[in-house]
Amino acid sequence: MNDAHILYRLDEQAAILTINREKQRNALSPEAIGLFHDHLDRIQDDPAIRVVLITGAGEKAFCTGADLGGGAVPTEGAHTPAAFREYARLLRRIYGFPKPTVAKVRGYCLAGGMGLMMACDIVLAEDGSRFGTPEVNVGLFPMMIGALIFRNVLRKKAMEMVLTGRMLTAAEAEALGLVTRCMPAEQLDGAVTEIVQTLGAKSPIGMRIGKEAFYAMADMPFSKAVDYLADQLFAVARTEDAREGLSAFMEKRTPVFSGK
Repeated sequence: MNDAHILYRLDEQAAILTINREKQRNALSPEAIGLFHDHLDRIQDDPAIRVVLITGAGEKAFCTGADLGGGAVPTEGAHTPAAFREYARLLRRIYGFPKPTVAKVRGYCLAGGMGLMMACDIVLAEDGSRFGTPEVNVGLFPMMIGALIFRNVLRKKAMEMVLTGRMLTAAEAEALGLVTRCMPAEQLDGAVTEIVQTLGAKSPIGMRIGKEAFYAMADMPFSKAVDYLADQLFAVARTEDAREGLSAFMEKRTPVFSGK
């Protein structure tokens, strides 16, 4: 339905989630966050879906964070709003999602929108896009997304960004590691299609085990991490997809992965 805050559609093996609040610069409402969770439940349980693409309606904004006019700011003495908790849960959900996630960014990507973007595995952005954490300008602070900022950006660069609220160009965001690649507007759709098709052709179970392993080992000491990853390599090597991939390599043909 067109009045939904999140639009959901399938394109072959990809599920496309579009924040559908163009007039509000795709600010996140509680309804939008709830719909994100509902759609991710559906996507996770559907073996035919291999890739998730997250984007925003229109060309002016990917997402500009919480809808500050929709009750996002609590009154004095109130408990932590459910919307805060649900947004934090959404970041955890996307960050650890078992299928590859891609963000397609046009226009402004600010505050909580930065969190959605950084939680994705791959981010492709138009070179005219702008990024930032302007919360400090209205007396707030980029709290939950800080957990992602410090996993993507060096500490001094991150602190400058969150303390000044300065807007970043797409090129600066790429240099900092916030964005995978930025490109001219006319190249963005083609690049997104290419990366989605590339991911869709890989082994779903191999990528699931691999993603889980990489995120799990991120905070481990080196010696523990390499031992853990050795076990996870064994787990991947035992899959039907691994046997198919190695057979296809030896036979000089394209593998056909089943996700098993």
